Amino acid sequence: MIAWLRPGANLRREFEAAAIAVLVAIAIGSVLMLVVGKSPAHVWSQMLRHVFSEPYWFGYMLYRATALALTGLAVAIALDAGMFNIGAEGQLTAGVVACAVIGTALPEATPAIVAVPVCLLGAALAGGIVGGIIGVLRVARGAHEVITSIMLNAIVAGMALYLGNVALFQGGTTTGKTIVSGAQLPLLGLSGSSANATLVITILVVALVWWLRSRTTWGMAWLAVGRDPAAARSVGIDVGRVRILAMVGSGALAGLAAVNFVMGHKHAFEEGLGRGTGLLGISVALLGRSHPIGIAVAALLLGFLSAGGLSVAQEVPKELTEMLQGVVVLAVACAGPWVRGKPNPVKGAA
Repeated sequence: MIAWLRPGANLRREFEAAAIAVLVAIAIGSVLMLVVGKSPAHVWSQMLRHVFSEPYWFGYMLYRATALALTGLAVAIALDAGMFNIGAEGQLTAGVVACAVIGTALPEATPAIVAVPVCLLGAALAGGIVGGIIGVLRVARGAHEVITSIMLNAIVAGMALYLGNVALFQGGTTTGKTIVSGAQLPLLGLSGSSANATLVITILVVALVWWLRSRTTWGMAWLAVGRDPAAARSVGIDVGRVRILAMVGSGALAGLAAVNFVMGHKHAFEEGLGRGTGLLGISVALLGRSHPIGIAVAALLLGFLSAGGLSVAQEVPKELTEMLQGVVVLAVACAGPWVRGKPNPVKGAA
């Protein structure tokens, strides 16, 4: 059992790269704090104090991390299958629209045991359809998923705004009707923060993806396709089918992230709801090295930077901590090849 839990050499190297990236980001962030005339030790300590001793900021960190973990998993699943899904932004938006429309269309007396699963499935299905389109275009027509993802992001955003203008927005605002009470997820009670029960769903999804990825034939197939499509094809794996299904699953996870915003927080469709979360999911997937547990940790880290940055906004510009998210991605991109190029001290390590 202990040997089963012990990480292999490749996994250790991936996490070593992530750790180096975080340390580099901290160092660069400290330099930027000095540039604006603040003590890095003071700012970092204040961020830690606010986030981990004040329930509101701790809850805000969890709220941000919840959706980031789901979009990070979405990007990671596609990467495992050799696809780069940068369309999580559009898939999340599709999930927001579907979740809100279904939530408002249900009868007011619909119980939570019915309303919650129906809205969850609707959000995941909408995101999965958008992801599936990208996969089909790649497999059937050879269209690169990066290009089609970018185009679909714009198309879905435009369609969401059009639907809002013609059918969803209420009273001259950019907000739609409130979803039925049975579809509203409870808050976690952290001093009025937006942290909600979507966090529990996300933990279950992280565990499920970890199990699928490491303990099932399907998980082994999508990893094999991502590493060497020709070798996978030679042992009878349908590479095209795996890629399409991986993109459907990827889109479904991104669509599921909408639940955090619609069912857990705003309880209605709103223009721009969740904007930027899909793109940040790319950062989470890269920092977490596409491993479900690493992604969960990376989501918490970026959630900490977001919450901590807002908590010390009177001392340093909040844009500084937003810049650090990009610094983390650049650092992990540089650290990865360097760590993988180091000689392995353990002969024959897995």
